[in-house]
Amino acid sequence: MKKILNNIYNMLVVFGADPRKTIHSIKGLPYYLRNLQLLKKQQKSTVKEFPFGKFYPCLNDRFSNGGIATGHYFHQDLLVARRIHLNNPNIHVDVGSRIDGFVAHVAAFRPIEVIDIRPLSNEVPNMKFLQADLMVPIKDDLVEYCDSLSCLHAIEHFGLGRYGDPVNYDGYILGLDNLYCMLKKGGKLYFSVPIGPQRIEFDAHRVFSLSYLLELFCNKYHIDHFSFVDDRGDLHECAQITKENEQNNFGCIYGCGIFEMTKL
Repeated sequence: MKKILNNIYNMLVVFGADPRKTIHSIKGLPYYLRNLQLLKKQQKSTVKEFPFGKFYPCLNDRFSNGGIATGHYFHQDLLVARRIHLNNPNIHVDVGSRIDGFVAHVAAFRPIEVIDIRPLSNEVPNMKFLQADLMVPIKDDLVEYCDSLSCLHAIEHFGLGRYGDPVNYDGYILGLDNLYCMLKKGGKLYFSVPIGPQRIEFDAHRVFSLSYLLELFCNKYHIDHFSFVDDRGDLHECAQITKENEQNNFGCIYGCGIFEMTKL
C-alpha cells in the first residue's frame, strides 16, 4: 500500500500537484493572516515606513528545514570541488554537471570549462561554455585536451532523450568513450552516477550496479578514491570496495557512487 501511495504522490508531483505543499499551505494560512495583521499594527509606530507592495504568501517555509545539507548533489558537489582544489590541475573540464551546484563551487576559486548538450545563455566569470553532444565523436582539438575532467550525475541520462538528446540505448557508453578520449594519460576523472540494482527508470535516469561500473573502468582507470551517498542521503567518504560491497552495491537501492580515478 505504501508503495502504491508513493507512486500516486510522485505522479501528482510530475503534473505540478504536490499534496504535501498543499497541506502545508493550508496549515500555514492562519500564521500568514495573523502575522500580516500584527505587521500592519506595528506599521503605525515604525521608525521608517515601508509601504506594502504586492502580497507574496510563502506558506510552506515555516515547516521546512534551514536548508538541504544531504543527498547526492549536495555531497558530491562539495566533495569533488574540494578534491579539485587540492589537486590543482592545469585544465579542468566538466561534462553535464549542475551549473548552480558543482560548477559554481569550482568557478569560485579557479577557471572551469563546461560542456553540455543544452544551451547556456549567461556568461559567468571563470567559466567557459561549449554546447555539444558527447554521444558523437569529439573533435580532434578535444582529444587528450585536459588533465582533469568531471562528469557528475550526468552519464546516466545519456541517450534517454530527457534533455533533448537522441534516444540511444547505449548512449552512456558513447559518453564514457568520449570522456576517456578527452582526458590525458595520467589525468584525473571525477565521476558519479546512481548506484543500486541495475535498471532504467525511464525517462529519468539509469541506475548502475557497482560491479558493472568496475567492469567499464577496468584497464582504463585506476580508482584512487571511491565514496558513496547511501539511500538516506549520507556521505561515506573513501569507502573500501570489497567483493561483498561490490555485489550488494553498499546496500544501496538508489545511492550515488563517486569515483576519483587516474587514466592509465
